Amino acid sequence: MKKSITIIDTFGFLFRSYFALPPLRSNTGFPTGLLTGFMNFVAGIGKDFKTDYIVFALDAKGNTFRNDLFENYKAQRPDVPEDLLAQLPVAISWIEKMGFKVAIRTGYEADDMVASIAKDAKEKGFEVRIVSHDKDLYQLIDDSNSVYLFDPTKKQIINEAKCIEKYGVTPKQFIDYQSLVGDTADNIPGVKGVGAKTAESLIKEFGSLENIYENIENIEKKRTKELLYEGKENAFLSKKLVTLKDDCHFISNIDEFSLPSENPILKIAEDLESYDMNRILDRVNKNGLNYKTQIPKKEEEQKLEYILLDNENDLSLAINKIPRDAIIAFDTETTNLDTSKAKIVGFSFCYEEKKAYYVPISHNYLGVQNQISLEAAKKSIEILSRYKLVFQNFKYDWQIIKNNFNLDLKLYADTMILSWLLDTSEKVGIDYQIKKYFDIQMLSFSEIVKKGEDFSSVELEKATQYAAEDALMTLKLFNKQLDIFKQRGEEELLNIAFELEFNFIYVLASMEQKGIKVDINLLKEYKDSSLIYLNELTQSIYEACGESFNINSPKQLGVILFEKLGLASSKKTKTGYSTDESVLESLKDEHIVVPLLLKYREAFKLHSTYIEPLLELGLKEKDSRIFTSFLQTGTTTGRLSSKNPNLQNIPVGATSNIQIRRAFVAKEGYKLVGVDYSQIELRLLAHFSKDEALVNAFKEDLDIHLQTAIKIFGENEAKNKRAIAKTINFGLLYGMGSKKLSDTLGISTKEAKAYIDSYFEAFKSVKDYFKSIEDSAINSGFVKTLLNRKRLFDFQGASPMLKAAYLREAVNTLFQGSAADLIKLSMIKIHLKYKENPNIKMLLQIHDELIFEVKDEYIQEITEDIRDIMENIFVLNVPLKVSVAVANSWQELK
Repeated sequence: MKKSITIIDTFGFLFRSYFALPPLRSNTGFPTGLLTGFMNFVAGIGKDFKTDYIVFALDAKGNTFRNDLFENYKAQRPDVPEDLLAQLPVAISWIEKMGFKVAIRTGYEADDMVASIAKDAKEKGFEVRIVSHDKDLYQLIDDSNSVYLFDPTKKQIINEAKCIEKYGVTPKQFIDYQSLVGDTADNIPGVKGVGAKTAESLIKEFGSLENIYENIENIEKKRTKELLYEGKENAFLSKKLVTLKDDCHFISNIDEFSLPSENPILKIAEDLESYDMNRILDRVNKNGLNYKTQIPKKEEEQKLEYILLDNENDLSLAINKIPRDAIIAFDTETTNLDTSKAKIVGFSFCYEEKKAYYVPISHNYLGVQNQISLEAAKKSIEILSRYKLVFQNFKYDWQIIKNNFNLDLKLYADTMILSWLLDTSEKVGIDYQIKKYFDIQMLSFSEIVKKGEDFSSVELEKATQYAAEDALMTLKLFNKQLDIFKQRGEEELLNIAFELEFNFIYVLASMEQKGIKVDINLLKEYKDSSLIYLNELTQSIYEACGESFNINSPKQLGVILFEKLGLASSKKTKTGYSTDESVLESLKDEHIVVPLLLKYREAFKLHSTYIEPLLELGLKEKDSRIFTSFLQTGTTTGRLSSKNPNLQNIPVGATSNIQIRRAFVAKEGYKLVGVDYSQIELRLLAHFSKDEALVNAFKEDLDIHLQTAIKIFGENEAKNKRAIAKTINFGLLYGMGSKKLSDTLGISTKEAKAYIDSYFEAFKSVKDYFKSIEDSAINSGFVKTLLNRKRLFDFQGASPMLKAAYLREAVNTLFQGSAADLIKLSMIKIHLKYKENPNIKMLLQIHDELIFEVKDEYIQEITEDIRDIMENIFVLNVPLKVSVAVANSWQELK
């Protein structure tokens, strides 16, 4: 059997680690994300892959021979983040301290070291593994001699087949391919205008760069031939730049490359402790390095047990052993992420630290063993529901159990919501949270379920490992979260979870189950008229350009606009000319086709994003109702978002013949009722700032925008300038400065600044209050909403631009987040009162507005009650007001 050598593209790996991991820091504030990624890699040697020898290839400081060939080589690379630079020397010093071999040579890059060692090792008969994500190293892949790349993130081997799959060329052709396409990251020019597809076809036809130019007259496409002629010098220069040197490092003594005889991590134990990276040391005994030297175990660690309960006796026994006061983590496995379509496959539960159970119900594959009947499963879930149940994403599991068993699960806690409350800007997935707190890599869904299949096809043994782990880790995470809330003194924030956010999940689940009706016939009409309009625009665009092309292809459009029509190009992307909206807007007076293109883009988005998907969804359901999924943790401010489809973003379409909101309708015998908090964020500004002028205006029920206009512009001009005052009122809540205001109103920056100064002069307390929000955020690192939800900000090390953005977001979060608090309180109260009432359905929440479907004869009674609930849900220093609208369609709710 061949011996193997592993070559690490060190800087490439470290850079990727830095950007892949969250910005971790030691207790002293020193960044440790890159170092953590590096040590996780070292700890995984022997587990992720076996190797006999290992070497770390490094870039030497200063210029290389490539800079002599081309002075602009890598000239445009962005500055490296300071946190990354701080960690690099530490990582390099650790490589040496741990006893690993380093390959480095002045005037060459790490890639040249890799190429040289790979060549020498190949000739000596070794299997060569190159740890790197860098495509520049694809040229070294050689299946016949066991030379391949290894992606440490995906734990995936990259061989010749992967190279061909990704780029369409073999590793031996990769240098020639790169010579044509170039590399913007390294400033390698390539042949201008030749993209990946063209390069691939040329290489496939002619085999090499030299052969392409020898046969250039045989190339059919005139444009390609012209580009190759123009770019010949750059093509051959690029080939020199991308070709790796393979003669600058040799293996003179293979024993130097051997894995250290003692566990290398122990050699830097003190360093790891000084950077608060103790978890790495704890993992030493768990990795696959197979070293004799290990950290002594304090006690034998109890192994995790994942137990399959595939008969009713064992299931009953397991449930009967649960203590009366137990907290149980519960999770379901299903056939689909869409709860309306999903069938339950099994469920898992855990109430102990080291043991969890999986109950299979409907796995379906050849040779499947015993499973639990639906009836027995239902009885077991009823028993488990008597305990305090903890979930990761309760809303999903609640709907699964409701739809499959007609049972209402009771929630004790949801770890996903708790993760979000602890840090609203962080990922809330359990895999991420477990990795963050415990450095445990959970089994992924893709590892268990084959592509194109669902969980029902998973073998019971594997299903048990996956599902039981989910339950055990959910309980583990919950206990950890409770500790964190306690350590931080965040009992108030924990109360918000139990008293507000957990209750709100039931509201959202109920709304998701109800859906909202769409007018199928109207959507069909919109589709037909939209297609006609798009076709007319298409023909007009073709006539204006003098040829037909794919309007939806930015690449083809770029060629038409900037090469054929000769318009000035202001932006360029990796794939060609930029044709985004800002570019087209800047060119709309330059050629008659540009306004047509802008109209086409708008019409095409309306057609493809709204009309067709909504029609398709509506046709699937017999009642023509569509169902969205509400995301409680989807924003940092606390506002709801939605997906599949996104109903928070349906355009108003007031100036178009096609009004998408008109297609959302009430069912027969019902009306849609819209209840909208009036100027809620301005009222919150008055409440928080206690500004006398603002408070009095709201208490006296005056037109706040007119009052602002009077204060800024005087009585005579106030009515005409009310719209400007409205822009200022809302703009300041979102951190609008004089520049943004001047752009919005089309006035000079000086004039905009004068308006803002006048505003703060009129409402004297507001400016001081805004400043106090910013000061508090900087000092404490967070901002609190009305109900004391927190949003965290990491000002440490933030650039001036990022700091300014954080301050704007702090102000925005206070008002937007507090408005979200109020509407959540209202929704919970309305849900509790009307959840069993067939005459009213709460359908949607769009920011500060709620939309209901109410039976005709109960509209007045119910809307008056909803108004009363929403206006009295919380006592502010100013009155809360709502406006109510009743109509047949959403569009008419104005």
